[in-house]
Amino acid sequence: MNIQIFGVKKCFDTKKAERYFKERRIKYQFIDLTIKGLSKGELHSVKAAVGLNNLINCKSKEYKRLNLDRIFSANLREEMLLNNPNLYRTPIVRNGKQATVGYEPEVWNSWE
Repeated sequence: MNIQIFGVKKCFDTKKAERYFKERRIKYQFIDLTIKGLSKGELHSVKAAVGLNNLINCKSKEYKRLNLDRIFSANLREEMLLNNPNLYRTPIVRNGKQATVGYEPEVWNSWE
């Protein structure tokens, strides 16, 4: 398994995801979205697994500030995600081509 956790240090679900993998002694790589966002390739991989709309946090301040509820173009939404990492729902947990958004221990358990 090659686990990557994309999240924010202050996010409770991100901390729970890290704890899940630590408790099972599964190595993972943590990527802080406030420092480094997803690359275009990573975004396409995760988007293929979970869908673009599942990646966007509709409750975030950035979502409201950027009026994303009025933007329907998938390409434009994708561009906004790449440029504004605060728009992501976290944690984004990736295992190769598989990915989840949010705290999903049932899915991660099936990866083992």
